[in-house]
Amino acid sequence: MATGPTHKIAILDDYQQVALGMADWSALQSKADISVFHDHLADPAAVVARLKPFDIVCVMRERTPLPRAILSQLPNLKLICSTAPRNASIDVAAAKELGITVCGTGYTSHGAAEVTWALILGLVRNIPAEAGSLRSGGWQIAVGGDLDKKTIGIVGLGNLGRRVGLVAKAFGMDVIAWSQNLTAEKAEAAGAKLVAKDELFRAADIVTIHLVLSPRSRGIVAAHEIGLMKPTAYLVNTSRGPLIDETALIDALKHRRIAGAALDVFDTEPLPATHPFHTLDNLLATPHIGFVTRETYAIFYRDTVENIVAWMSGKSIRVTQPA
Repeated sequence: MATGPTHKIAILDDYQQVALGMADWSALQSKADISVFHDHLADPAAVVARLKPFDIVCVMRERTPLPRAILSQLPNLKLICSTAPRNASIDVAAAKELGITVCGTGYTSHGAAEVTWALILGLVRNIPAEAGSLRSGGWQIAVGGDLDKKTIGIVGLGNLGRRVGLVAKAFGMDVIAWSQNLTAEKAEAAGAKLVAKDELFRAADIVTIHLVLSPRSRGIVAAHEIGLMKPTAYLVNTSRGPLIDETALIDALKHRRIAGAALDVFDTEPLPATHPFHTLDNLLATPHIGFVTRETYAIFYRDTVENIVAWMSGKSIRVTQPA
């Protein structure tokens, strides 16, 4: 006698409605009912109500947090498949206590480095406003700047920071860097010069942030650092919103103490409709698209399917450990 699917899978926050097309899910068709949700739920009670029927939940990085308070109300949940190797918004320790397996996927950081440069060029050459002028029937409205012989300050010279620095060199820029554990030797090997944190913010024409969010790095760019920047300088963040003191940045932009900023990440995502960032004309903002590329999504969903198939078969998977 034939039996129906034995598992219920939820795919969350599929904003672009592409999850099922980015990988071959056919291996799961006879074993699971798959539900895809394209909207985002911010209310924890609504998240619990949605997820209660499911024993497998697929989350896209840090879009829907899964803290202990939510996990403890999902008795059916047995497997969380997150994209990328780590996801700081999942309480992995609580999941382990509750008997819930958490697994991750492969990842490529190319997209985040590339979008960093898209934002930098957009800022320096005033591209959004110029494009808007042309679209509305106008012509040139501002004078942009050069990158050649300018200084870029990279806060965090890891994989992403190094990639950004290499492109800066190609543009003829001087590259300076700082992070809490960076040494002069490591900076030099990456084509950068190690400087003190305050010196970086004073000297750089562009400051770009490339750090992992942690208790130590949260708010690492605050009013003091922003206050050191030149009035002609720009601040760019494509890593995590809480690395920068949002209130201090808004104040600096409103009073034009810096030339502008570009952000792909925010304290609260999606960005609330009433947020001041929507109205600042010296801010270039994008909706956390640094990792949103076809190539990255293909890795995410391919590995997600493989993880679920392996878990159902009792085989080993890429288990995420507590941070």
